[in-house]
Parts: sequence; structure tokens; C-alpha cells
Amino acid sequence: MTEILTTILFLIAVIDPIGSVPVYLEATKKFDARHKRKIAIRASLIAFCILLFFIVVGQLILEGMEVSLNAFQISGGVILFLFALTMIFGEGKPEDEKSHITDYKHVSIFPIAIPSIASPGAIMAVVLMTNNHLYTIQQQAVTTALVFTVIVLTSLLLLAASAVQKGIGSYGITVISKIMGLILASYAVQSILSGLKDFFTVLH
Repeated sequence: MTEILTTILFLIAVIDPIGSVPVYLEATKKFDARHKRKIAIRASLIAFCILLFFIVVGQLILEGMEVSLNAFQISGGVILFLFALTMIFGEGKPEDEKSHITDYKHVSIFPIAIPSIASPGAIMAVVLMTNNHLYTIQQQAVTTALVFTVIVLTSLLLLAASAVQKGIGSYGITVISKIMGLILASYAVQSILSGLKDFFTVLH
């Protein structure tokens, strides 16, 4: 149970549902309430499909390129760490993604589904968390179900986006995003250390 809770908290950190709220509000400002609800649900489904795709074939692609498990762990950890640094020291996920909105007709795909929900960090994280060499099919199925759970939570937050933003404000959203960045950075460093430890163990 503790492991499931830890996984959920990590997925919340890497997907950052709260950080997607201002992106969603900006992207849907030209639509009525009915269309906003459709966009929230559609974007969440698209994001889950993207993450599911990488859960299923992400590792196969890397192994097809003959990338070793240790190299995969280390490089994945480095990418996640760099992504976490942008969350902590950058302008923040919301402002950065809002600035790229130019096509309001397809906002459910870009920037809400990707890169706001299914971010590069989230994609790399789900691939690492469903590694065929480290986790059984049952464990990977549980992780996939937890990813879906967090996406559902994200969808609910988007549906209640206006209330969420009024409740905690833009400043609160930025603070939460930076805390999520710290959690993500910790996981990234752990992944790098595990990869290095296994690499040097193999050498000896």
C-alpha cells in the first residue's frame, strides 16, 4: 500500500495536474462551458494514450537501439533532473506553455495534452517505471492503472479549473509546481545513482 501511495505521489509530481490548470484556462478562454468540458476530457484521454504508448513500446524502441539498462536509467534520470530544474528555477510550467498557444482550435492536443499533461518528463518517468527488466507484468499493470488514476484526477482538476485557480491563486500554483519539481529531482537523482551502482557492480 505504501509503495502504491509513493508511486501516485511521484506521478502527481511528474504530471503536475495543478500546473496544467492555468495552461488549460488560457487555452480554453475563447470557448463556452460545454466546449471547455469536452476539451478537458479529450486532452486527458489523449495524454493517457500518449503515456500508454510509451509504457508499451518505449523500452522496446530503446532496446532496438541497443541501449543498455544502466545507460537507460542514467540518461533517463539526467533528463528527468533537467526537467525538474526547469520546474524549480525556470519561469514555471504554466507560463512557459501558455506562451506557446497560437492555435486555439486544437488546444486539446497542444499544449494541454502534450506537453502540459504528457510532458517529456512524464513520458520518461513512465518508461522507467515499467522497465521490463525490473518489474513484472503485474507491477507494470498496477503502474499503468495508477497513471490512469492520476490522469483522471488531472481531468477533474481541469473541469474545476476556475475554482482551483480562485482557491489557490497563480502564486499558489507556481509554488506547488516548484515543490513538484523538487520531488521529481529527488527521484531523478535516485535513478542516476541506481544506474551508476549497477554499472560499476557489473564491471567488478
